[in-house]
Amino acid sequence: MLSTDAFFEEQAMRTLAHIQFGGADLGECIMTMQRVPPGDMAAWHREWTATADRVAAIGDTCAAAGHSISAREAYLRASNYYRTSYLMLFGTPVSPDLVRAFERESSTFREFASRADPPLEPVEIPYEGTTLPGYFCPSARAKGPGRTLIATNGYDSTVHEMYFAFAVAANRRGYHCLLFDGPGQGRALIKQRLPIRPDWENVIRPVVDYALTRPEVDPARLALAGWSFGGYLSLRGASGEPRLGACIADPALIGLWGPMKKMFADLPPDALANPRAADPALFAPYRERIESSPVMRWKVVQRAFWVHGIESLADYLAIAREFDNQQAARSIRCPVFLAYEENDDLAATAPQVFDAMTGQKTLVRFLANEGADGHCAMKARSLFHQRMFDWLDGVLGGK
Repeated sequence: MLSTDAFFEEQAMRTLAHIQFGGADLGECIMTMQRVPPGDMAAWHREWTATADRVAAIGDTCAAAGHSISAREAYLRASNYYRTSYLMLFGTPVSPDLVRAFERESSTFREFASRADPPLEPVEIPYEGTTLPGYFCPSARAKGPGRTLIATNGYDSTVHEMYFAFAVAANRRGYHCLLFDGPGQGRALIKQRLPIRPDWENVIRPVVDYALTRPEVDPARLALAGWSFGGYLSLRGASGEPRLGACIADPALIGLWGPMKKMFADLPPDALANPRAADPALFAPYRERIESSPVMRWKVVQRAFWVHGIESLADYLAIAREFDNQQAARSIRCPVFLAYEENDDLAATAPQVFDAMTGQKTLVRFLANEGADGHCAMKARSLFHQRMFDWLDGVLGGK
């Protein structure tokens, strides 16, 4: 256990989970969390920043001495620690400390990427008059145009963390991987102020357009995967993108509307139907309950309001209707891998997604007695990758 605070424990374990891909060291995480009192969000930012700074300095020293491998290993860990450091600063107005930490996360990851073997290529994907940041992660095992996995993010991650989620495992198996942050994610949110949008097919389309310009990519063997809230986004994206040969939803998420209806079940029907026109006083007890819990405040007021570009619970309930895959699931024509993790609230809708789909679909359970329960099977990512990529090999074919 890294903290007696359940929320801190969850987020610290998320950071530690990337240890198998070089994103953390056990001792560094233990010693950092020993300096963070339960519930002290200021200490969280201060101590994770201190650890990130120390490890980044190791990277600088090694780089200056010509120790490229040692430098890249330190820079990768530092990037993950900088990401961890600003989690508790989420919200608007955006904290300058958050921006600085994100910029250090980005710069240290670039230093890692330039020294990776083979190097990861930072890319800018054209999107509606601007660009979306990404990395093309080539596999040294691919010969000629190869199988390629596009990875899409969730609510509170970044393109750098998504490297651990999919790219390492993909590259080891001969897949190229294209990582990107869309609206509401990473740089697109923090620096470009782009809120998330429900019609992710209109985000995926230009990403696929870009992928198909690359000579490394086999257009007949292109897949899309999403993790966390990306489980919703990947399904929605696949519903409007016929050039995809496969889709992975981790977990299979029907959307926001169902959970939000449950959260606001006591509202009068007319307020539920048109929340923005309802008396604001109806939402006051809900807001009071949320504000009384630091964890709920972080999840709803700090994170969700910021990601969606909204200011009230009425807004949140109103836009939730748009984030619904019930109809979109029927439009997906490629084979789909639906992850269903035990003890993950987001994964609870996986059977509903499975039932809504009319195309080829595979529902895969990840269980507590395998150590694979919880959000995105973070404690058993190797098992997740084994099942997911073995399935994908069968769909897209061999090397």
